Amino acid sequence: MKTALRPEELKGKLVLDVGCGMGRFAEVATRWGARVVGIDLSAAAEVAAKNLADRDFVAFQADVFSLPFAPESFDVIYSVGVLHHTPDCEAAVKALAKYLRPGGTLAVWLYSGYNKWYRFSDFWRRFTHKMKPQTLHGILKVAVPVFYNLNQGLRRVPLVGPPVAGAIHHVFPVNRQKEPEARMLDTFDWYSPKYQSKHTYEQVFRWYEDMGMEDMHIGEFSIAVRGRKPAKRA
Repeated sequence: MKTALRPEELKGKLVLDVGCGMGRFAEVATRWGARVVGIDLSAAAEVAAKNLADRDFVAFQADVFSLPFAPESFDVIYSVGVLHHTPDCEAAVKALAKYLRPGGTLAVWLYSGYNKWYRFSDFWRRFTHKMKPQTLHGILKVAVPVFYNLNQGLRRVPLVGPPVAGAIHHVFPVNRQKEPEARMLDTFDWYSPKYQSKHTYEQVFRWYEDMGMEDMHIGEFSIAVRGRKPAKRA
């Protein structure tokens, strides 16, 4: 997981997956023995519920700024690649703290403000976020394999291939995961949202400090940050 959470940290825990989509990360968490509640603003929550019908999983269509849960309900809360698509990412991250039990873990993964190639996806998104999802999906269903295969082919050309492949990827970015479905979904996630912000470790650590979180760590992939809510004193 991009959050750097480990199986032993989730086993037997009540976990909130914020922005669960179709259940991609909830599938991992439930396989590791967690009881997972997923929320998503879109109807993808219904798809996740069907996809994980045989797991210890339940999904709700809900807004991160108005969740239908009691305070201090969850042992672990994670959000992977979602909160930067809200109008105010900082407020969205901070909104989760009250639902975390004392001693619980909050882990988020956000788009990096250090990567310059995002600039071109931002340019294209001015147009693509206005498209009907079906239309954009149809375009990307053709474009993603074309640009991915072109990129992979050019990288095998000695000397000039890699720089040309890099330039094309910067101008027309597509996800480069090996799994075709994940590659398609992540590319769609770049181009479809109205909101998309980028962040640094300094920013996110400051947010965690504002929430009073402790024991903060970074994950393997930027920008991944996790922290623990202080336990209540006796």
